[in-house]
Amino acid sequence: MLSDAASALRCPVCQDALDVETRPRRALRCPAGHSFDAAKQGYFNLLTGKGTAFEADSAAMAAARHDFLSAGHYAALADALAELAAPGLDRDGAVVLDSGTGTGNYLNAVLKRSPAASIGLDISKFALRRAARLNPGTVNIVWDVWRPLPLVSGSIDVVTVVFAPRNPPEFARVLRPGGRVIVVTPRPGHLAEVAGLAGMLRIEEGKDERLAGSMGGHFTMAVQEALDIPLQLGESEAADLAFMGPAGHHLDRQELVASLAGTGTVETTAKFALTVFTTPPASS
Repeated sequence: MLSDAASALRCPVCQDALDVETRPRRALRCPAGHSFDAAKQGYFNLLTGKGTAFEADSAAMAAARHDFLSAGHYAALADALAELAAPGLDRDGAVVLDSGTGTGNYLNAVLKRSPAASIGLDISKFALRRAARLNPGTVNIVWDVWRPLPLVSGSIDVVTVVFAPRNPPEFARVLRPGGRVIVVTPRPGHLAEVAGLAGMLRIEEGKDERLAGSMGGHFTMAVQEALDIPLQLGESEAADLAFMGPAGHHLDRQELVASLAGTGTVETTAKFALTVFTTPPASS
C-alpha cells in the first residue's frame, strides 16, 4: 500500500512526483534527487525551510492519547467515522488522507472497514511514531497542515479530520471530483464534568456555524450526525483524556493526576458532531 499512497505525493521542494525506495534504506525520492529518509520508527519528515509555529503534541500527550483510545472509550466514534468514509473508498485505487492523524487510531478503524491506500499527516513526530506502528502500510508524514499539502491535485478520495486544524482550500485541491471531507468536532457540553475537574477549555457556542462558514466556499455540507458517548472513567483514564488534547500543552500531568485524586469514578459524556462535506462530481 505504501507505493499506492506514494503516487499521491509530491516533493515539497520541487513539486515533482515522489517514489518509495527501499534500498539501501527506505526513502521517498523525486527525479531531481530530493530524498527524505524514513525515521527508524517508520514515518517520513517532509518539512523543509522555516519551522512551523504550530505547537506539536509532546511524547507524553501522544502516550495519553494512545492509552485512552486503545482502551476503546471512543470506539463508537471510530466506527461512525469509518462508516461515513466507506462510500468514498469503494473504488479500486482509492486513497484516504487522515489530516492530523495523531496516533493513527481513527485511521486504523477506517482502514479496517475499507482497505485503501492511506496517508497520515501530523506535526508531531511523537504521535507519528505510534501511528506508524499501528498503520505500517500507511505513508505517515510529519507536515504542517497550514502549508500547501505535499500531495498531487485530485489524488485523494476521502479526507478525515478528527479534532485537528483544517485547510479547506488545500483539501479542495487534493480531492478528486465527488470526494468528501469528514470533520469531527466537539459539541457544547462535551466532557463538561472532566473539563470542570481538570481545567480544560469548554466548547464555545457557534462552532458549527464557524465550521460551515470556513468550509462553505469550497464544499457542500452533505450530512451532519450527532454522537453521544457516555463514559465512566477512573482517575487515570480521566487524566489521560484531559492531557491528550489541547489542554495538554499547558497542563502538568503530575499536577493533573493529583487534582483528580480522590474523585473516584468520573461520569461524563463525549458529544461529537460528524460532518461530511463533498465536492462536485466530475462533469459527464
